[in-house]
Amino acid sequence: MALTRVAGAGALSRSGGDSTTRARRRRMTVVAYLFALPFILSFAVFMVFPLVSSFLMSFTDFRNSDIESPLAVAFVAMDQYLRLFENQQFVRSLLNTVYFVAVGIPLTMVAALALAVALNNGITRFRTAFRVGFYAPVITSIVAVAVVWRFILQPDGLLNTALDAVGIQGPDWLNDPLWSMPAMILMAIWRNMGTLMIIFLAGLQNIPASVLEAAAVDGATAWQRFVRVTLPMLRPTLLLGAVLLSVGYLQFFEEPFVMTKGGPLDSTLSISYFTYNQFGFGNYGTASAASYVLFIAIALLSIVQFRAFRSKEAP
Repeated sequence: MALTRVAGAGALSRSGGDSTTRARRRRMTVVAYLFALPFILSFAVFMVFPLVSSFLMSFTDFRNSDIESPLAVAFVAMDQYLRLFENQQFVRSLLNTVYFVAVGIPLTMVAALALAVALNNGITRFRTAFRVGFYAPVITSIVAVAVVWRFILQPDGLLNTALDAVGIQGPDWLNDPLWSMPAMILMAIWRNMGTLMIIFLAGLQNIPASVLEAAAVDGATAWQRFVRVTLPMLRPTLLLGAVLLSVGYLQFFEEPFVMTKGGPLDSTLSISYFTYNQFGFGNYGTASAASYVLFIAIALLSIVQFRAFRSKEAP
């Protein structure tokens, strides 16, 4: 009987303790949500609501004239996207963006990787100065960059002067539809390779020296060590750099906005610039649809890059 009373008291004590613990956890949860409430509200108002609204808007013919009566707009479903791909200016901006990404990303990654390898192996003195120098364009104002590059790319600018010195007649880079996009790519490589250089340098410094030494002892040349040892071990870092670069390059806007205004003849018009113009024209439905096409392009390219750079051991 005594044992029964003791067991019952123990059970009541545990039950009371469990209820007290649950009550304490509920209070802590409530307090935590109260602290997080300002962020949750601001995130919902300034992020979730605009995202949902723009997604719904992309299926309508919403224009600036409909702001006073937003519920009166017509729901056009996928016709908005179909009309978008029938728009020759949008198709041109899409092709320009594909050209910019397809050429710019590989060249930027190659340039950044070459700089990272040089800083990691070849350059021993003033290494920090080189890092700062190559990274400086990343944090430089686009306006300052535009002023410098307009001077460089003028018909009688620094680049054409250097080409003339070796007997090459340089084009009018910013006013020739054939050369305006390569000029934008050249400027983008210069601006963005510093970020990737730092990322790749960190990845190179994480490769164990013993692995490279073992490959050298086995008779591997420097190129073979780089191709068969360094690059495979650098896959995660290359993936990070490619994804970061593709997100930025697919949204490229500042370069043509400051340098060429999308010209000449829409040769530097990007999807982001097209979206910006449509918002400016008051075509909010068209602009929203274009922005989601860009979002889908970023997602698809990221998936392709994850598959291309994933480890061979991964399933």
